[in-house]
Amino acid sequence: QVQLVESGGGLVQAGGSLRLSCAASGRGVFSAWTMGWYRQAPGKQRELVATITSGGTINIVDAVKGRFTISRDNAKNTAYLQMNSLKPEDTAVYYCSALTFPQTWGQGTQVTVSS
Repeated sequence: QVQLVESGGGLVQAGGSLRLSCAASGRGVFSAWTMGWYRQAPGKQRELVATITSGGTINIVDAVKGRFTISRDNAKNTAYLQMNSLKPEDTAVYYCSALTFPQTWGQGTQVTVSS
């Protein structure tokens, strides 16, 4: 069983930055998994933000492209989401996910961007 724990969320003013971390533990090989970040705003469906494959291929959705970056440190079993130039519409609970079988989710971390 795999466990994912997110950290780094909080309250930030518009234009600010945050870095989210996702620490993985348990069975499996972290370096072999595609890791992803998703977010869910109040009253909305959960949506994909970014993914990074085991080989380092990155996909970032258009809504955050140029502002957010995803990375991973396989030695630390940790994935990151660097969020810059934050906007109020980025306010959401951010979830880390590992493309294991079944897909594994973290508990989420709240990001609130004030205007």
